[in-house]
Amino acid sequence: MNAKPDVQLPAVSVIMPVLDEERHLRGAVQAILAQEYAGEMEVVIALGPSKDRTDEIAAELVREDPRVHTVPNPTGRTPAALNAAVKASRHPIVVRVDGHGMLSPNYIATAVRLLEETGAQNVGGIMHAEGENAWEDAVAAAMTSKIGVGNAAFHTGGQAGPAETVYLGVFRREALEQQGGYNVEFIRAQDWELNFRIREAGGLIWFSPELRVSYRPRPSVKALAKQYKDYGRWRHVVARYHSGSINLRYLAPPVAVCAIAAGLVVGAALTPLGFVIPGGYLAAIALGSLPAGKGLSLKARLQIPVALATMHMSWGYGFLTSPKSLARKVIASRRPAVLTEA
Repeated sequence: MNAKPDVQLPAVSVIMPVLDEERHLRGAVQAILAQEYAGEMEVVIALGPSKDRTDEIAAELVREDPRVHTVPNPTGRTPAALNAAVKASRHPIVVRVDGHGMLSPNYIATAVRLLEETGAQNVGGIMHAEGENAWEDAVAAAMTSKIGVGNAAFHTGGQAGPAETVYLGVFRREALEQQGGYNVEFIRAQDWELNFRIREAGGLIWFSPELRVSYRPRPSVKALAKQYKDYGRWRHVVARYHSGSINLRYLAPPVAVCAIAAGLVVGAALTPLGFVIPGGYLAAIALGSLPAGKGLSLKARLQIPVALATMHMSWGYGFLTSPKSLARKVIASRRPAVLTEA
């Protein structure tokens, strides 16, 4: 966006929840500081108890640029980090960026324009997964394909328009303050839950493919499985907390897990016909991985079915095994932690 010389652009606060991000933190902050945006900007990094060089790198970034600040997040939890960073920031536009996310050069300028044009309380765009090796390339292909994530626009792209939720988000500060910030009980799915509350209050959440953030996938099968198990577990908590917030897309993975498990049991105990269900699933993801892997190395293409199965089965298992005690804990504290609290 080329701003008119006589237009005063709003100042922007970029907030970053960070834990064990030595691999990507410097690059993520540099992408923020290099934004093509003429307005005032600050970066507030909320530091969890990292076990790597994250704190050291953050301290270097603070010394190198006066726009960068840090605040402590002793809990290590993402929603607490976000609330701490919002509270320590001071500008009317709040941009969330993760420690492994790389903003496109005009991301902030475009988001500020879209907030003005649409009147939205929060705008966001595409989570563009990009790998740095064959496994990460495979995960990135799975995460940006419809067979991997369904019709989620912020993964696969789509037309600009109102949305249930968006990736990360660029908020009007008053929307965050009105809702009391992120609910600290939601270790995962805190974005979805906050956006649900904003929509319930009459606010608009806007998706635009113009907004693009490069995302670095999890580096191993184990890490990917944990990520998606947590996604499924906490999405079920959101469904319990906010009735009517679930749809068929979210039910597909748990249904697949149940069907495959039933097929394996029937196949082993009664008749080989039971193996048709798990066999059909494997064939489907193998075929679905072909268009997803276009342009990738052979090693990456061969790993896409593994990534797809890991995502589907882990999400579904997490959803099915989500303890009711998590929902009870969340419901017991109906009001999220307000930004004025410590």
